Amino acid sequence: MKPAFISRKDNSLVGRWWWTVDKWSLVSLFVLIGIGLVMSFAASPPVAHRLKLDTFFFVKRHIIMIFPTLALIFSISLLTPLQIRRLSVVGYIAGVILIILTILHGVEIKGSRRWISIAGNSIQPSEFIKPFFAVVSAWMICEKVKNPNFPGLIISFSLLSILVSILMMQPDLGMTVVVVATWVTQLFLSGIPMLWVGATFGIGTLFLLLAYFFFPHVTKRIDQFLYPAAGDAKHELYQITQSLEAFKSGGFFGRGPGEGIVKKHVPDAHADFVFSVTGEEFGLIICLIIVGLFCFIVVRSLIRLMEKSNLFTVLAACGLIFQFGFQTFVNMGSTLNLIPTKGMTMPFISYGGSSMLALGIGIGMILSLTRTNHSTLEE
Repeated sequence: MKPAFISRKDNSLVGRWWWTVDKWSLVSLFVLIGIGLVMSFAASPPVAHRLKLDTFFFVKRHIIMIFPTLALIFSISLLTPLQIRRLSVVGYIAGVILIILTILHGVEIKGSRRWISIAGNSIQPSEFIKPFFAVVSAWMICEKVKNPNFPGLIISFSLLSILVSILMMQPDLGMTVVVVATWVTQLFLSGIPMLWVGATFGIGTLFLLLAYFFFPHVTKRIDQFLYPAAGDAKHELYQITQSLEAFKSGGFFGRGPGEGIVKKHVPDAHADFVFSVTGEEFGLIICLIIVGLFCFIVVRSLIRLMEKSNLFTVLAACGLIFQFGFQTFVNMGSTLNLIPTKGMTMPFISYGGSSMLALGIGIGMILSLTRTNHSTLEE
């Protein structure tokens, strides 16, 4: 990976980027995006046919979203940590405003208001605010550690409380769990007394119990997971049942490209359940390779962080890496019925414009924060 067209003496912005960015993670990301494109061709045509749309409607939209996603990854990975902090403050404020507008004017789907139309395009603001929150929260916690008199922890908790409040007004329990878990992870890594971390876990547990008793859709999903033999659960768990059958049918090597059956019956075969289509058509071996790619990106990024001494860089990047890994785990776990279903996409493989763009922002930040020889830019 030493191209002749970029010299080590090249001091341009792109030249410095090339020699400091993690190229192995970049390659892994490109492979995931390529797999996502293949799976879009494999999984989405039957869904489009059921909805009486053009056969390649979702494929075309998926391809269109790849280009701005790559642009976001590249442009954000060029930024310094200081620039990422500034971008995140603006992004957090804009995200809060958009979520509030979504609650007031968004489209209600299955009892939740998570989508809003802007310039004719539907977006999910809660997806975009995740990476911005991780960075701003890390910044405030870091300032508290550096200066005990600075109310960084209070500010960070206030930012979390605002975000959790508006997310639960939609409601969106899954996204709420992600941001709370991100904050707790950063607290733990910052060296804050364990009493704070323990108290946070206790509050989080209480919150989940309250969500179970007071939010019907949460109660329904958890009951379906715990009591799958119930009559209503059998009907509601149709997608899960089909998903598990798809993995059984695929075996080690799969039925072959285009030979899958589950995509013809599962409504979200191109999105939340694309992993089951992969398992049926390409088999366990390819699924394990995909899991390996995700694990490689996470572990590789964490290893590069071990070279960093700046607390903000470590906390922000760990929060972003956690979000990436957690989303992957939730998608795969839901598909395999290891956890209750939650509508999270598989990063860069599932169909979903808002998710892909938001992931582009998060990955761009990770690549920036894990660049080598970046120490002079970390303050």
